[in-house]
Amino acid sequence: MSDLSRVQNPAARSWIDVATDSPFPIQNLPFGLIELGPSDWALAVPIGDFVLNVDAAISEGLLPEESPSGYGWEQAGIEACRELRAQIFDLLLQSNPALRDHAAARERCLLPLSQVQPVRPMHIPAFVDFYSSEHHASNVGKMFRPQGDPLLPNWKHLPVGYNGRASTVVVSGTPIVRSLGQTKAPDAESPVFGPCRRLDFELEMGFFLGYENEPGRPIPVAEAEDHMLGLVLVNDWSARDIQQWEYQPLGPFLSKSFATSISPWVVFLDALAPFRTDGPHQDPAVLPYLGSNQQATFDIHLEVWLQTAQMTRPQRITATNFREMYWTPNQQLAHQTINGTAVQVGDLYASGTISGPEPGQRGCLLELTWRGEQPLRMEETGEERTFLQDGDTLTLVGWAQGDGYRIGFGECSGTILPSPEFP
Repeated sequence: MSDLSRVQNPAARSWIDVATDSPFPIQNLPFGLIELGPSDWALAVPIGDFVLNVDAAISEGLLPEESPSGYGWEQAGIEACRELRAQIFDLLLQSNPALRDHAAARERCLLPLSQVQPVRPMHIPAFVDFYSSEHHASNVGKMFRPQGDPLLPNWKHLPVGYNGRASTVVVSGTPIVRSLGQTKAPDAESPVFGPCRRLDFELEMGFFLGYENEPGRPIPVAEAEDHMLGLVLVNDWSARDIQQWEYQPLGPFLSKSFATSISPWVVFLDALAPFRTDGPHQDPAVLPYLGSNQQATFDIHLEVWLQTAQMTRPQRITATNFREMYWTPNQQLAHQTINGTAVQVGDLYASGTISGPEPGQRGCLLELTWRGEQPLRMEETGEERTFLQDGDTLTLVGWAQGDGYRIGFGECSGTILPSPEFP
């Protein structure tokens, strides 16, 4: 077997016990960073209920000295990371005694997943957010343009997107402070300043880049995936009332830039290869530079769970699938660079809100409550939600289901804190 086919073997098992519903079997082995101390980070790979400290494994001589490691691991390039992932697969394979039979090395290299502190998996030079779900875009259009076409004229011809704020991309578990800004009621003469009152989540996925391009050189759609390091869950928090006032004529600004949460583990495209599927049929036909969406997306089940401050357990409020996206990641990257945009290693590209065709598959509260007109009821407490309140915790999860294993992303969560006092 080649390295790639060996790592994709669905029958492979690790000497570490991994539950069948764990997001981190030996077929996954995503990369991320954990904090060991102030300004001290290690490359880590989750496996079952543990993480392998890659830096420690290199020090123990269990992995090659020249392997990607520590902060900046992504700069080694996609091929070096793929090779390291295959070597980690071999190290954790059931039949390999190198780490399995050495208790002292295991103590130094394997850490309980529940006791590590993940940080942002890499430096993120730029963040781009797209608007690529036809179901989401159509629902929003029906709300705000009930007498017109739900989709704007350009929507089916190009992946609509905007440049976001990379500095406020935070790792799962980071509290989210309610944003401040201007809002204006429809019947008011002038805007007012204060906390956002319509705070929302957006269920998204994102991909990180592992290779850059030359300025002025577009990335062809057929080569786009060669530049992608892996995928994460994304929650691009949204201040809907601030957005409604500010978005014309240039689009989102303060309503989006205050926080974007991501899951901590970067799942390689290789791990998701068995779950490839076609994107939706695109009609009208796209321009040639956007190519085909056949086998260019993945069958990834996605869920959102909400827990208020009064609840003892979270409640699932929506479930959908990544395959519902009209525009695929390779089309998004091809469009981003068609004008010669220079992209960098670590750039993050988010899909936009992922919604399915049914009411229970909508990817944000704006849709789930239909602009606040149909509140969600919390079964445990009887509370209702139209938008998020202080103390609410919102969690995204996702996985691709295999035969006896699943390729998961872990959690992408955040708890809402009150806005700061401001004159």
